[in-house]
Amino acid sequence: MAVAPTYEKRYVEVVSKTDVEGRVMPLVVVWDDGRRFEVARVLEVRQARAAKTGGAGLRFTIAVGGRHTHVFYENPRWFVEARARGAPGQPPPPYGDTMTLGLK
Repeated sequence: MAVAPTYEKRYVEVVSKTDVEGRVMPLVVVWDDGRRFEVARVLEVRQARAAKTGGAGLRFTIAVGGRHTHVFYENPRWFVEARARGAPGQPPPPYGDTMTLGLK
């Protein structure tokens, strides 16, 4: 029987732009090993809680590499719900890959 993956709240660097009205948009998610994931499109923006890890913020549903995922803006920081490294019963995911980022 497969063990369900566990997730952790992981703060990440995000390159973003802010317009004159104060609206912020993510452009690139930068992983802690330096890998960069370009945001192809922002699909939805809304206040939401992070169901897998706790916490809340402005949730951006984004398209990265042909897949959809979420990045949260918890002013002034950004976080993702990432697969936990070395979760019980599971090998750690490949460091910095798109599955670690939680992409669907």
